[in-house]
Amino acid sequence: MYVCMCYGITDKSIASVVKNQGVGNIRELRQHLELGDQCGKCIQMAQEVIDSTIIDDSLFKEVC
Repeated sequence: MYVCMCYGITDKSIASVVKNQGVGNIRELRQHLELGDQCGKCIQMAQEVIDSTIIDDSLFKEVC
């Protein structure tokens, strides 16, 4: 699904940056992907993708 129509950025590309680069917020995400510079409508949805990717069980490691 497209999150940023202005730059053609998808939820999968955002999730990939979160997983591979350890991005946790919009400021960090904008260092890797160009989004939010035009209309800004994508910012809230992009943050939701970041949050849901971080919460994904596959990112948690067992701590003992």
